[in-house]
Amino acid sequence: MEMVLLTALGVGGATVMGAIIGFIFKGISHRFSDIVLAFAAGVMLAAAVLGLVLPSVEYGGEYGLIIAVIGIFVGAICLFAVDKLVPHLHKMSGKDSEEHTANERLSKVMLFVMAIAIHNLPEGIAAGVGFGAGNTSQALMIAAGIALQNVPEGMVIIGPMLAAGVKPRRTFIYAMLTGLIEVVGTMIGYFAVSIASTILPFALAFAGGTMLYVISDEMIPETHAHGSEKAATFALLVGFCLMLVFDHLLG
Repeated sequence: MEMVLLTALGVGGATVMGAIIGFIFKGISHRFSDIVLAFAAGVMLAAAVLGLVLPSVEYGGEYGLIIAVIGIFVGAICLFAVDKLVPHLHKMSGKDSEEHTANERLSKVMLFVMAIAIHNLPEGIAAGVGFGAGNTSQALMIAAGIALQNVPEGMVIIGPMLAAGVKPRRTFIYAMLTGLIEVVGTMIGYFAVSIASTILPFALAFAGGTMLYVISDEMIPETHAHGSEKAATFALLVGFCLMLVFDHLLG
């Protein structure tokens, strides 16, 4: 339990660490940000496949493959539904790229924070589910992948919020809240699987599906939006292969 709590704090704290870096280095280039985010996407991709989807197939027994496929799509569809139904604003890199219904009723800053929160909760659940499976090495791999993604995410949210006129102190508080949501998600995922171990194969695939959705819908398009597509692609491959090596060594 202590390991789960410490990991949850580490995953959430990675966003805060990124925010601190964002305050220190306000002029980070798009190219550098895209490369770091693409590397994190590769790490998360490996963590989702190796730490969540494949164990789901294994733990599901005779019907493991069917359960995994269903779980992946249910996870992705649920996140897609939340993405569409909850008013929020995608505004990484300081540019409005997508607006949703009822945006006018909320400030752009709060919409932006909600966008981060929407994706942080399932990421936290994925980390918690990994620990619920009982494989600590795989769980730590998943958590490490999510934490690595949270650092550049924390970096890129600072600039747009400061540009929108939010005071530095409040900006930092918002960054901390988005990290706290991930801590809560980790504990939800861990306790849900611990209480009902029969749902473990589906829960693993569900968490994997949410991560795959975030990678494809958010991270990869963001890293290809500023002319650094080739560098971002190779950074993703490096991140994926690095986690592949770690998984082999830990296995």
